[in-house]
Amino acid sequence: MDQVAAGMLRAKGLRSTVQRRSVLAALQGHPHSTAAELESRIGIASGGKTSSGGLSRQGLYNVLDDLTQAELIRCIEPAGSPARYELRVGDNHHHLVCRGCGQIEDIDCSTGQAPCLEPFEHKGFTIDEAEIIWWGLCESCHSARQPADR
Repeated sequence: MDQVAAGMLRAKGLRSTVQRRSVLAALQGHPHSTAAELESRIGIASGGKTSSGGLSRQGLYNVLDDLTQAELIRCIEPAGSPARYELRVGDNHHHLVCRGCGQIEDIDCSTGQAPCLEPFEHKGFTIDEAEIIWWGLCESCHSARQPADR
């Protein structure tokens, strides 16, 4: 992943730093991670620094912002949840969120290219993306709330 991450960073005009590569690696296989989860995965110590190139908590947020602005990662902010980050970018997919456990699942856009939904009015905006979040209960939470068969 390290060389892939380095190539991704250079392709977007960003320096390939240990800190940026560490964050990209920490997101690999862990979509919808919070900053706290990334912090734990990277190993930022309570003193604020880690062995991953001296990344501090504030440095983590700076890297997340840089990667989001470069469109290497996507930030989603479901209501009542901390910001979450994922590597899946550029396809205008949507999300399902469980009200019980907070599980988040990707849902592909069903109508084609971005923005894949059209608002009633544009109000002078040029629209390039639609962000939809469906809320409900995942299968496990739904089953747990059902009365047991007698």
